[in-house]
Amino acid sequence: MKNIRIIPTLHIKGHNVVKPIQTEALRVVGNPKELALRYYEEGADELIYLDIVASLYRRNLDFELLKSVTSNIFIPVTVGGGIRTLHDINDALRSGADKVAINTEALRRPEFISEAAREFGSQCIVLYIEAKKQPDGSFEAYTDGGREHSGRDAVEWAKRAIDLGVGEILVSSVDQDGTRKGYDLPLISAIARFAPIPLIAHGGAGNASHLAEVIEKGADAISASSIFHYNEISIAEVKKSLSEKGINVRAENSKLSNSPNF
Repeated sequence: MKNIRIIPTLHIKGHNVVKPIQTEALRVVGNPKELALRYYEEGADELIYLDIVASLYRRNLDFELLKSVTSNIFIPVTVGGGIRTLHDINDALRSGADKVAINTEALRRPEFISEAAREFGSQCIVLYIEAKKQPDGSFEAYTDGGREHSGRDAVEWAKRAIDLGVGEILVSSVDQDGTRKGYDLPLISAIARFAPIPLIAHGGAGNASHLAEVIEKGADAISASSIFHYNEISIAEVKKSLSEKGINVRAENSKLSNSPNF
């Protein structure tokens, strides 16, 4: 049986970690380097680092900031925001990323997924979907930090991206993000039904029960931010709670190793 990964997410704006609520970054919550090290030491399985305005402003990631964040942590890091070219991916990997999450550019130019997968390997390429529920009950994929319509059905887009070569899917519900009311279970379930690759759920976690619910709907990994940023529950407590419910989690991570080549 698969082990569920617990993955804190850092939403980056400028040089700060912020907490967005339905795409709007309303509060600064900390320093990205300090928070990344804290989560690594607390036992996070991976880390997600998202520049939430890079695509909106059509600028690149701050690779020097990324280097400072990844320099002392030895768990996989997925980086997204402003990834538009193969050169951007290469720069992210050279700056400490293990995987890159692509949203806006992939929706604008789907062949970018295939190009990236061929160049760097599917295991390195993560499709990032920011989805909003529509009046007819469907879900639309949005671009530019969840602000702009793409016109694409999010579930159908996930299917196409799998065919194009992505190795993982990160799904965030714009409607639920920051609300702490729980994940968008119908959205996650709709993609999990057919996805042969790992699925990370994000957006809406308010307590450990919410995490267990979305795992039951097919998520392979859980991404959360607020509940960890504000010390409402620790990563260890989340893992203990899930384990008590019969859900397999990783008991250890690379913080036990002094080498990045664990």
